[in-house]
Amino acid sequence: MIRYRTGNDLDLDQVIDLYKASTLGERRPIHDRQRFAAMLKNASLVITAWDGDLLVGISRSVTDFSYFTYLADLAVRVSHQKQGIGKELVRLTQVHGGPETSILLLAAPAAKDYYSHIGFSHEPRAWLLKAGAK
Repeated sequence: MIRYRTGNDLDLDQVIDLYKASTLGERRPIHDRQRFAAMLKNASLVITAWDGDLLVGISRSVTDFSYFTYLADLAVRVSHQKQGIGKELVRLTQVHGGPETSILLLAAPAAKDYYSHIGFSHEPRAWLLKAGAK
């Protein structure tokens, strides 16, 4: 049975292991422990999924708890995918972020079809200024 928890007081090694096991670690600074720890600590909403003592999923967001939530990371271990864990993490993100908030995310290329499957619509109006760009 999968249990869900809210909060970012997590063991950094467990979170890094999850990111590796979900393939999201390929696109996050998991080897820069200080930066990765700050990403986790400074997120305003973190929801995790647990299979016993094993961390199997995470939703890491920045939100104002009223109007808008940026879902920065949604990761589920490959071994636990296709069980509804990601969908439940998104649902709980909306509940805890505020029922009237909109959720925005940037999809990894491999996951772009997943989000439309769980109710997201594609919005081509987003703009991105990457770190170090002028």
